[in-house]
Amino acid sequence: MLKILIVDDEILERTALTKIINRSSEDVMVIGEAPNGRIAIEMATEHRPDIIFMDIKMPGIDGVQAVKAIKKINPSIRFIMVSAFNTFEYAKEVMQQGVKEYILKPSRKQDILAALERVCAEILEESKQREEQQSLRDNLDRAVSIAQKEWVSTVLVNQVQDITFDEWGQLLGVEITSGYIMLFSLRPKGMTELSADQKQNWYLWLKDTLNSVMMKQEMMVGPLTDSQVPVLFLCKKVTEKVHFKTNALAVIDSLNRLFEKKSYHAELRIGVGLPYNHAHELNKSYLEALMALQQMAKTPERKYLFAVKQGSAELSSSSEVLEIEKKLLEAVRQGDVNQVLFIFESFAEMLAEDKNIKGSSVKKAFDEMFILVSRMLHDLGISYERTPAIEESEDIMAIFEKGKAHLLAVVHQVQIWRNDHAKGMLHKAKEYIEIHYADSLTLEQVAEYVELSPFYFSKLFKDRFGMTFIDYLTEIRIKHAKAEMVDPGKSLKEICYSIGYKDPNYFSRVFKKHTGLSPTEFRKVTVG
Repeated sequence: MLKILIVDDEILERTALTKIINRSSEDVMVIGEAPNGRIAIEMATEHRPDIIFMDIKMPGIDGVQAVKAIKKINPSIRFIMVSAFNTFEYAKEVMQQGVKEYILKPSRKQDILAALERVCAEILEESKQREEQQSLRDNLDRAVSIAQKEWVSTVLVNQVQDITFDEWGQLLGVEITSGYIMLFSLRPKGMTELSADQKQNWYLWLKDTLNSVMMKQEMMVGPLTDSQVPVLFLCKKVTEKVHFKTNALAVIDSLNRLFEKKSYHAELRIGVGLPYNHAHELNKSYLEALMALQQMAKTPERKYLFAVKQGSAELSSSSEVLEIEKKLLEAVRQGDVNQVLFIFESFAEMLAEDKNIKGSSVKKAFDEMFILVSRMLHDLGISYERTPAIEESEDIMAIFEKGKAHLLAVVHQVQIWRNDHAKGMLHKAKEYIEIHYADSLTLEQVAEYVELSPFYFSKLFKDRFGMTFIDYLTEIRIKHAKAEMVDPGKSLKEICYSIGYKDPNYFSRVFKKHTGLSPTEFRKVTVG
């Protein structure tokens, strides 16, 4: 309801205006009357009306002076000027204050209500535009957050192919020169396991806190898996890479200080990988952060640990391992048993060729690989918690056999999921879209409904149906629009809103793109 203040030095004028306005609509209400400009300013400050009917000629502070004073206090208030003085100078002076409405005394009821209706419509239209703009900003923020989370996920499994630091820099409006991964881990105190709610609350706290302490640094927060969250930090200058430890320590110190004030009954541990110049190398930084976390298990008093740069020979060997892991993860994701066995044998042979390798080293390599497999399964929405029970004391061949058996069990689970669960979930998604096509539907909402990550839902949907989510949603909407156009009693604007579009011009462009005809042309051809 819009609030209105009446300002006039004549009590009869105020009373008459109040009656006319209060009886005109339930959407407006007179919340006060003022006999002069001074009181009008006081009441406007206290009650913050939406509209003020302002008499121009009043003793003391006149209407024009009052408008100027109130505009300084609250520029959003609208004014309808009322005066018996029909002179250009008065009109010109209030117009300079942005006042558009001007009615004369004695005022006719229809003139008063017409002016009020125009101002109300303007206020409501601006309010609607603000809501739509805020909605667009919220949707954009959410889309960017999802995109960043999914991109960090692809970094972890070394699937970065389609975007570079330069392209992210263009999106963010800054020059990105390198990046590194921090891996945050929440460990329970004592034997009590952390609940899902505790982990989720910590995850939300971590995101909010990072945003508040990051200052001028850029970062992307990845997904929560088990009790770990990877965060990609982007360096905007070469000097930031050189001094990345200083910047990282500032973030770590702030987080630890703020974390101590919370009562999570858990411990925060942070592993930090090295910075790299190319996006496809970030998987190395993630693995380094992961190894740093594992090394901290031997020194419980440590709260964070930076990865140590390896020698060139070790890096070469590490690159081979990373490439094999990448291929192995993709084969597991596809449920390809033969390819998994072939790649695993290559992995085992490469490790076995090292004469100095020990069982503990093989176990460590397998542990890291199975963490990546577990994260991939989590992203796919596959529940498979069992991990191979490998002891450091076991000989290398026994470790290889246990690792192979575990991978085969995982592949079997993926095959079941791909053949049954994923197929069922995708058809469930299609049904959901067909029911809710008229809503403001997003890929994220549908993915959440079928309990798949947006990244994999999008990929699986296109693989299964040969079109993207948005193409399918558009196809459904256009089909319903065509059906509704048969009814000549429905306007095109009404049809536009009924199928989920908010902008008739955008609807018209989409319709023409899909049918070759504008909505008006299509209706003429089909209905006549």
